[in-house]
This record gives sequence, structure tokens and C-alpha cells, in this order.
Amino acid sequence: MNKKIIAIVGMCGSGKSVATNYLMKKLNAPKVYLGEATFDRMKEEGLELNYDNEKITREKIRAELGMGAYAILAQEKIENLLKENNTVIIESLYSWDEYKIFKDKYGDNFKVLAVFAGPDTRFERLSSRENERPIKDIETFEKRDYTEIENIAKGGPIARADYTVINEGSTEELFKQIDKYIK
Repeated sequence: MNKKIIAIVGMCGSGKSVATNYLMKKLNAPKVYLGEATFDRMKEEGLELNYDNEKITREKIRAELGMGAYAILAQEKIENLLKENNTVIIESLYSWDEYKIFKDKYGDNFKVLAVFAGPDTRFERLSSRENERPIKDIETFEKRDYTEIENIAKGGPIARADYTVINEGSTEELFKQIDKYIK
């Protein structure tokens, strides 16, 4: 199989979406956003879009399907995209179990790109968001970080990444690092 699956990992506000969109354009590749299943479920249940309801819904989905839930739910979409594309990008790989499911299925064709930014940078980005559910207080930000690290085991996929980019500067600097990764 010469197909590639590139998963983008990182903490909230690190720049995963920016990196994903850049890779999609550079590689002419579609993406699968793992978190989409949460929003679909919230719509089904008529829940307001906010961090509390997102957390409740994510926990409910994982209680039903386990910590690899989002990999399981995205599998059919990924397989369908691979039929017509050489590369599929997975945005926001969350848990260690999801990582293991994809690694077991795709082996060396599964690659992980970690996007890192420190807590101060990420909080500044998240608190200044206008259109995308901003986090305005440090307590909510820290609570989300701790939940992602302790309850979701998000650190595992970041630690096992094939390549890491540091996103503390400009978008152009990030893109230059991603270009090195692509080569």
C-alpha cells in the first residue's frame, strides 16, 4: 500500500487546524476531522455548542465505544477517501488508543505530525478567537489541558510523533517547518 495517512496531533490552540489546512493544500489531500463525530452527536441530541456539552458528548461516545471511539467512527470515511486519494490527513488525533488502532491498521503508512506551542501561546490564541469557541479564562484552559492529558491520554500520540514542528512564531515559520517535513 503506497497510500499515506498523516495524523496531526497537538494540544488545543497549538495550530493543528492551520497545519492541517496547509498540508491539505500542499498535498492536494482531503482530511477527516475526528472531532466531527462529537458535533454530529450534539446536533442529534439538540445540545448547544459549548465546551461543557462537547466534553459531556465526548465522554458519552467514549463510554459507548472505548477510548479508540473516534478512530472507529472515522474508519469508513478514511477508507472511502483512500480509494481516490494517495494521502488522507487526520485532524486532531486525540487518544493513545486511537493512535494504536491506526498504527495497527496502516503500519508504516501511518505518520504522525505533532504541532507544539507552549501554554502561554496557546492560551493567547484561544482567548483571542472570535468565531471558534474562545476560551477566555485560564481556569477553563488549564482544566481542558489536564483533561486531555490525564483522561484522554493525548500525550502518547504527541510523544510518538514521527515529526514535530514548533509553532511559537509566524504562520510562515510554521509552513517552512512543515515543508521540511513533507520533504
